[in-house]
Amino acid sequence: MPMLYRRKLRSRIIVSFLLLGFGLTTMFAMATIALRARLEGSLVESWLQNEAINFVAFKHAHPEPDAQFQFSRRIEVFAYRPDGAAIPFGWRNLQRGVYDLEEYDASGRLRKYKLAVQRTPDMVGYLRYDYTQEALTQQQMLITLGAAVILFTGLAWLIGLWSSSRVISPLTDLARRVGGLDLSGREKPEPLAPHFPNDEVGELASALDDYSARMTTLVKRDREFNSDVSHELRTPLAVIRGAAELLLANSDLPEKTRQRLQRIDRAALQCTDFTTALLMLSRNERGIGHTDLHKLCEALAEANRTQLAGKPVQIIVEGSNDAFINAPEAVLSVAIGNLLGNACKYTAEGEVRLVVEADRVRIEDTGPGLSAQDAARLFERGYRGSSAGSTTGGGIGLSIVRRLCELYGWDVSIAPRAEHGAVAVLVFG
Repeated sequence: MPMLYRRKLRSRIIVSFLLLGFGLTTMFAMATIALRARLEGSLVESWLQNEAINFVAFKHAHPEPDAQFQFSRRIEVFAYRPDGAAIPFGWRNLQRGVYDLEEYDASGRLRKYKLAVQRTPDMVGYLRYDYTQEALTQQQMLITLGAAVILFTGLAWLIGLWSSSRVISPLTDLARRVGGLDLSGREKPEPLAPHFPNDEVGELASALDDYSARMTTLVKRDREFNSDVSHELRTPLAVIRGAAELLLANSDLPEKTRQRLQRIDRAALQCTDFTTALLMLSRNERGIGHTDLHKLCEALAEANRTQLAGKPVQIIVEGSNDAFINAPEAVLSVAIGNLLGNACKYTAEGEVRLVVEADRVRIEDTGPGLSAQDAARLFERGYRGSSAGSTTGGGIGLSIVRRLCELYGWDVSIAPRAEHGAVAVLVFG
């Protein structure tokens, strides 16, 4: 599953405050502008329309030219007959109502007007109100509100910075203390909870204390187990090998007895190698050594020949005789031995060939082969391929090989051959 990108908690807090401040002030500014425009426009248009109606009614009642209608504000008055040629061209088709106009005055300046139109069968009245000052006031209001939005957004950003520092500071301190914990088990880690108040961070610190205590116990138990295994298994194995070597030194031994003793000696050596390799895996540490790769492959081939149980299979070792690997012989023996044993187990007849090169070992067999699905999963712990049939085993040998390769930086793979069988390649990086 791909990992989703997430911003840091502090960044998310700051962005949240920033968006909150910007959103609230912007909505307030927009609401203020819309409300002002609606109320002001409605009031002006209603007043201007009423003035036009009253003016036309007055002119009907007082048609004499010197009759003067008293307006409540400074308004330009125009009265025409419906078919009069003097009506301005842009006004002729305007019906009853109030309109927004922009016209240039005598000095060339753009002016904004509200034009109220009132029509009767015998007269058309126009009242033009200069709205330029109100428009300028509205523009200044827009600038002021824009500045207020920027100011309050900056204030929200500062509050976000301060709040994030307050919120993140305990978490940062907790992360620093957790990073400094020593879970090696040599001593009990310093408790985290006493350094924090009894809040959510304190509860998290208490939970981490419980977890670190359990981890310390597990690490201590694992270290003690490794030490016990190293001593309690290696010592009897060394005794078994020593006794087998002493018995093998007797020249009067029957051949079958000698073969059985050699098998005991090889099994004890194999168990010692496995113990060494598993201890290194459990400690996650690399051993040192300088191993003759060809000689080791010859020894492993000979050990597997004795375990073929009469199967018509040849084990052939070929390739470079001067290949040396900087790794313990026990680790290489486990890695190559598992791959070789796996090839011998599934090859009913034919041959198993070990090809030694300067930086790798290739193991080819003439067994039943394997599918692409098996090849992709053979190194999983507990997985046994579809060709396993009635063979025994827990399916952990190749898993150990994979873990050893990860520890030493090697590369291992198993793939089907072009003809039949499979080929395993162990590359030493």
